[in-house]
Amino acid sequence: MDEANVYDVVKVGEKKLIGEIIEMRGDRASIQVYEETAGIGPGEPVISTGEPLSVELGPGLLENMFDGIQRPLDMIREQVGDFLEKGVEVKPLNREKKWTFKKLKNVGDKVSTGDILGVVQETEVIEHKIMVPYGVEGIVEDIKEGDFTIEETVAVVAGKNICMLQKWPVRRGRRYKKKINPTEPLITGQRVIDTFFPVTKGGTACVPGPFGSGKTVVQHQFAKWGDAQIVVYIGCGERGNEMTDVLMEFPEIIDPKTGQSLMKRTVLIANTSNMPVAAREASIYTGITIGEYYRDMGYSVSIMADSTSRWAEALREMSGRLEEMPGDEGYPAYLSSRAAEFYERAGKVVCFGEGDRIGALTVIGAVSPPGGDISEPVSQATLRIVKVFWGLDSTLAYRRHFPAINWLNSYSLYQTKVDEWMDQNVSSTFSKRRKQAMKLLQEESNLQEVVRLVGKDTLSQEDQLKLEAAKSIREDFLQQNAFHEQDTFTSLDKQDKMLTMVLDYYNESVKALKNGVYLGNLLNLPIREKIARAKYVDEKEISKLDDIIKSIPKEIEGLISAVKEEVL
Repeated sequence: MDEANVYDVVKVGEKKLIGEIIEMRGDRASIQVYEETAGIGPGEPVISTGEPLSVELGPGLLENMFDGIQRPLDMIREQVGDFLEKGVEVKPLNREKKWTFKKLKNVGDKVSTGDILGVVQETEVIEHKIMVPYGVEGIVEDIKEGDFTIEETVAVVAGKNICMLQKWPVRRGRRYKKKINPTEPLITGQRVIDTFFPVTKGGTACVPGPFGSGKTVVQHQFAKWGDAQIVVYIGCGERGNEMTDVLMEFPEIIDPKTGQSLMKRTVLIANTSNMPVAAREASIYTGITIGEYYRDMGYSVSIMADSTSRWAEALREMSGRLEEMPGDEGYPAYLSSRAAEFYERAGKVVCFGEGDRIGALTVIGAVSPPGGDISEPVSQATLRIVKVFWGLDSTLAYRRHFPAINWLNSYSLYQTKVDEWMDQNVSSTFSKRRKQAMKLLQEESNLQEVVRLVGKDTLSQEDQLKLEAAKSIREDFLQQNAFHEQDTFTSLDKQDKMLTMVLDYYNESVKALKNGVYLGNLLNLPIREKIARAKYVDEKEISKLDDIIKSIPKEIEGLISAVKEEVL
């Protein structure tokens, strides 16, 4: 047992089941096996690999689907059929496929950690950069070009053979030069997120909500439309049919930026609810390590972890088996620190290597609190760490208002930075309009209390107009149909114009009321129908929205003129 260490991977029994040492007490090791353990008895051999759980990093990750410990599910299916069998051992990356390596360095060049030796066209849209591994620096003694497998030597640096394959332990974050302040928003095309509760590239966000409120659809929308260059989707303890949806949809979705299938820049980690618990605990580390690898190449990467509650349940189950002292609701006392370790690996960083290339890793975690109660430990541990909170509301979901993000409970601590970016890059008045719209929504909440007590007719015309404007913001702007071709994604320019229409109508109507125009006449204007249908205008015909914006003051001015003529 002298060679045994905590977190070392071991092979258990005659079938060599994969396991991990999770505790050492004296001369005894507790092993968590990543597979079904039925049939294992005393006296079976246990062999240590002497290495912690690590992932293989190299060409072939994209377009692939792995389980929680990076076993390629497609290759396993070819070997044993549709169900995982015990003891199946398949290398994560294909050892036979040849990749075309193009060198960017020459013999005699001095290189150090992170420098790019050459590139491989991994998919039609992503160029895979072969970097100098950590701890290697010196003179390039030999470098080749041509077709190689990932294990064949492509370069020799300071006497060390370098191939296209690297390994990295999943529980240790990959190093970088320094973290920098994230200010650029991750554009998702979801209006309630981009306009009101944005997340930055390199930021962290959580999506807590009860069952059926749309957490998974929100994450799917992120994966499909977010402007990250690489997507890592981790199905952590999710239902099998939801992962099937991802598998069926993603290859068919055409990425608007590249014109290619979305899978060309996606890695899927699938650990469904009927798969081993220990692999579920490892799955989010496997996913984030792959994300960090692409971040180090200078890409913007987004990670969807769906759901971290299932990951926390796996921690609780393993902690119980180790007879550790339980914390709140039976979760281990170290739940908060483990969640923090995971989310702290996000960030916008200056990567190792020449040129100070910048990469970003954005982490979005779904949380499934029992009964939608976010006071439970996993939600609270997550909220202490992340900077964006999209609170999903079952009441909104029952009303068929999707995304069901509650605008009164949600928040983004990146808002000030993003406001500056929006004012510079979208419209100089973007943040001003956003603040006015949010104020109207908050005032609507207060007015609704009055309406419930004494009825809508007791309100002044100005307050009734506020209710109508807030309703328009809710239904015409915030509500979005993920399955409608034009409404599923909205560019920032279109979002700005849509909000401008609603607020211009409100501001002009306030003037009209002061000039004696009846509220009923304002509500019956034909322009309201155009504002309501603006979300279905194609992005290519966005100029139509400018025409609507120009016609709003004209139509309302016509009502004011009519009133003045009557007075005369």
